[in-house]
Amino acid sequence: MKLVTFLKADAEKIGAVMADGRILDFAAAEPRLAVDMLTLIRRQDELMSLARTLAAAPPTQALVDAGAVRLLAPVPRPVSMRDGYAFRQHVATARRNRGLDMIPEFDLFPVTYFTNHLAVTGPGEVLVQDHHLTRLDFELEVAVITGRALKNATLEEADDAIFGYLVMNDWSARMLQMEEMKLSLGPCKGKDFATSLGPWLVTKDELNLERTAVGELLHARMTCEVNGHRLSDGNADSMNWTFAQILQRTSYGIQMHPGEVIGSGTVGTGCLLELNGSKVTDNLWLKAGDEVVLEIEGLGRLVNTITHVPERLVDMPAHLVGGTLPDLYAGTPSGEAGD
Repeated sequence: MKLVTFLKADAEKIGAVMADGRILDFAAAEPRLAVDMLTLIRRQDELMSLARTLAAAPPTQALVDAGAVRLLAPVPRPVSMRDGYAFRQHVATARRNRGLDMIPEFDLFPVTYFTNHLAVTGPGEVLVQDHHLTRLDFELEVAVITGRALKNATLEEADDAIFGYLVMNDWSARMLQMEEMKLSLGPCKGKDFATSLGPWLVTKDELNLERTAVGELLHARMTCEVNGHRLSDGNADSMNWTFAQILQRTSYGIQMHPGEVIGSGTVGTGCLLELNGSKVTDNLWLKAGDEVVLEIEGLGRLVNTITHVPERLVDMPAHLVGGTLPDLYAGTPSGEAGD
């Protein structure tokens, strides 16, 4: 199923996208399924069978035109959000562009970091301020959301815990990111203002997944266009770590819960930092008014527009805000990340 969260008459609702593009409002059907997406995920054994029954024969009165509602992120308030570093092409290229060798640890274990699960957006505007717009970047990623609890998981348990997949844009304010990462504590401020998810949350049964010895692998083309120009082109099956492997390591020694989002990291060619460093683009960064379209086969098109909002005038010293412009392609002893 292609599950969505949307606003209808200022009320947040969930539903499913039908073959004709209309949206089935679960709460308007009979029997009613008036829950939010996290509740549906947590209670999937009880509620997903009802959702599938409603979608198989959708009542006419519960169908709404997609243009009459506003799509939100499928999971507007995930329990947590982590991002990974699973595509070797991106990691190696980004490091090479900064004069750094590939790190051998990449092949030893998958890594993730926490990002801001309270700054999730869906399709539509992404609001940014002045310092975000200094070398603002997109990042083309695929993400999963957990549907079951995990702790010290096997690969099989990790795969079974994945509820579905979705498109993820890990927006990156590169100037802020590179400033902070010299202190070996990033990425923080350069990432915490927005992460976009959507347009749908797609359940695993609809996807082209290959079962391998190290976990399921999604075969899906991944592209990005900025203002109608194709910049990025990759495939989810080039991940060097599967989501099962990422979840296995993430769940080591901790309790994971349903509703946690985990991103793949950037696919090769999937951000301007990489493309500029490789001279594919010439110091190109996002600006106010730009339209960014991420598309992943089977997961839909996530369309966002960069919108500048005025600075709030506060008495804050300039050095607390940031604003220096480090050389993004020069290596340092700490080795700033390219994700």
